[in-house]
Amino acid sequence: MTAEQTVQMTREVEHEITVAAPAEDVYRLLAEVENWPRLFPPSVYVDHVEKNGNEERIRIWATANGEAKNWTSRRRLDPENRRIEFAQEVSAPPVARMSGTWILEPRGERQCRVRLLHSYRAVDDDPDGLAWIDRAVDRNSRTELAALRENVELAANSAELTLSFEDSVEIAGSAKDAYDFINEAQLWVERLPHVSSVRLTEDTPGVQKLRMDTVAKDGSTHTTESVRVCFPHHGIAYKQTTLPALMSLHTGHWRFQERGDGITDATSQHTVVVNTANIARILGPDAGVPEARAFLREALGANSRATLGHAKTFAEARR
Repeated sequence: MTAEQTVQMTREVEHEITVAAPAEDVYRLLAEVENWPRLFPPSVYVDHVEKNGNEERIRIWATANGEAKNWTSRRRLDPENRRIEFAQEVSAPPVARMSGTWILEPRGERQCRVRLLHSYRAVDDDPDGLAWIDRAVDRNSRTELAALRENVELAANSAELTLSFEDSVEIAGSAKDAYDFINEAQLWVERLPHVSSVRLTEDTPGVQKLRMDTVAKDGSTHTTESVRVCFPHHGIAYKQTTLPALMSLHTGHWRFQERGDGITDATSQHTVVVNTANIARILGPDAGVPEARAFLREALGANSRATLGHAKTFAEARR
């Protein structure tokens, strides 16, 4: 095979979009992978496998066609030139190889051009496989860039809509028992008074889909769906894929840290974005963003504190 033939079998494509935010801010949000669940709707959780200077390996959990998937990518960060190179370590057929680059170019103080480059080949250089990848990359890139613009501009211009907080409890018991209580969500109808129904599936070990009906203080019932990524026995990260009307984003963590004195610190963390379109309908015509923030802090915090309290009772009974 000649070098020319090899080049011809490698497809290189580019997509771009203009974002009303400074290039350095967009670069930072892309470089800090913990932001991805907020930036990209399919992303559930991203963490570092290893990091050495500007070279890193990251593991990504995301939804695709209703299923939770995960893969590992390598990245090379270039903050000076605002470039991020990436490459999948193991690609799924029909993709034989996939790599690319994010490039952020300033367009004045409050605007930038975002370029997303991809380079890929199909397994056995199959033309049908290559056509399938062409369609998938084009569709996904356009969707990803549109979501990036929407969410970056929201983050840059509407910081008051985002709320992050946590609640913690000390448990005189093991992290494993406290973790088990949260992990075994299929038993929450029996264990948690505010949960009226649950459906939990775990087709891939450690990756759960949770559908749940919870009862609010006023007696109303709210249905939510989440994807949860489980790390026995120290944490569970989640992202809601079906949200209550007052939120346009909800991600969170359950964390369990066992101390040397036999005490476990258990924490529930939430990050939410207020859905302003539904404030008046949910909270009344005189309510605004401050009232929505206060309502969400109390409602989510109350459920978390109740759940942590029952996890504490459960774990301490097993000492």
